[in-house]
Amino acid sequence: MTVPTLSVTSSPAADADVDVALLVATKGADGPELIAADGFEWVVPQLVALGATGASEELTRIPGHEGGARVIAVVGAGEQSDAASVRRAAGSAVRRLSSTESVAITAAVDDAEVAAALLEGAALGAYAYNEYRGDAKPPVARIALHSGFAADEIGLERVRAVVAAVARTKDLVNASPSELYPETFAALAVEAATAAGVTSKVWDEAALATDGFGGIAGVGQGSSRGPRLVRLEWAPDGASTHVAFVGKGITFDSGGLSLKPMASMVGMKTDMAGAAAVLSSIVAIAELGLPIRVTGWLCLAENMPSGTAIRPNDVLRIRGGKTVEVVNTDAEGRLVLADALVAASEEQPDAIIDVATLTGAQVVALGHRITGLMGDDELVARVRAVADAVDETTWPMPLPADLLPLLKSDVADLMNTKLGMTVPGMLLAGVFLQQFVGKQDGSEERIPWAHLDIAGPGHNGGAGWGFTGTGATGAAVRTLVALGEELSAK
Repeated sequence: MTVPTLSVTSSPAADADVDVALLVATKGADGPELIAADGFEWVVPQLVALGATGASEELTRIPGHEGGARVIAVVGAGEQSDAASVRRAAGSAVRRLSSTESVAITAAVDDAEVAAALLEGAALGAYAYNEYRGDAKPPVARIALHSGFAADEIGLERVRAVVAAVARTKDLVNASPSELYPETFAALAVEAATAAGVTSKVWDEAALATDGFGGIAGVGQGSSRGPRLVRLEWAPDGASTHVAFVGKGITFDSGGLSLKPMASMVGMKTDMAGAAAVLSSIVAIAELGLPIRVTGWLCLAENMPSGTAIRPNDVLRIRGGKTVEVVNTDAEGRLVLADALVAASEEQPDAIIDVATLTGAQVVALGHRITGLMGDDELVARVRAVADAVDETTWPMPLPADLLPLLKSDVADLMNTKLGMTVPGMLLAGVFLQQFVGKQDGSEERIPWAHLDIAGPGHNGGAGWGFTGTGATGAAVRTLVALGEELSAK
């Protein structure tokens, strides 16, 4: 993982002997205004002379003074200096400071949350994936935050855990599908979980068939590399709340016999971003020692066309007995999630949250930066509030009951999608998943459930922005960790 060494110090940033001293400026009426940058007042006239404004993500570099940083970099935060603005600004700057060994950030701000956001953004921006590159520029290796707050006040260990979780997710999503497939993903998950004190269980093909996981087994049967289901559990003594995370982990999605067009198949190694996010968030929650029970379900399969692949009109029996007629083998994510939603429900958690790169319709509706959020109103509101607090944008979407009849099958309980007409695909997929969320014991009420469709936000195919570079984004990790923190504090 590309994770820089992080530290917090109270020494003046102006005296730091580092490659780059990073300052943040807002956009003022008369030019850039440095945020709490004692010792750097002399920089402002130079910024004005260079035409800098403090606009969001604007980066200006000037020579440093002898005995201090060799370069002064000033990044704009726009008109705000809140946590979200400075997180994006610091990340944007560090992302563009590759080949820089060390960065010192000045942050004599009077809000520990803002100071933490500066460090987190900078560390997130330092990520680079160079596994397959021979001539890559090394990312920033060391980041020091110069602050009036101590490391524990800022939450240095939390920043480290979250940044490492996002980096692990990105590494998994960026990996070549020839190297990351269900068996190897499961092995990596068990290794990371064990190191963090998280227990695990893995179902292989035979165990999936024996225990009735027909969705995962069916989707994975067309590949020579068989499917896996991984259950993770963090259950510290005294935990009174139990939340289940479910992640879609299609390590490569060809569409199966409903084969994708060539251009649409490129990038389908990223179809396991939900499972990667679930794994990494649980590891981070364990590393932070949060007093909450968390179970994670990673639904791992490779959706390939072959003589053994499922066919349109095949009927799969999902865990618990409900049957699904497959009319489109490229609507496979909901089939593997269905199994895990049932299994998660059997343990009667207080809430279930699933994360999936589920539908192209999400991208059409909300684009590449906004996650589609569906489910039960109260939990949806809570997830959205948590996501907003960590600057991961979501948008609540409805689950109209009138869509359910569209999934009626002539031979099974449900079809996996509707062909032959224009349908709201993101919503229809959500309605399908809803049918597999179990009831609370002794009640007709469904277990609180929320569904995050990260089809667009899970991968950035364009230019970098903020602390997000090109490639995997680590979407939903920071939301899941923050949700674990909130629920554990109940």
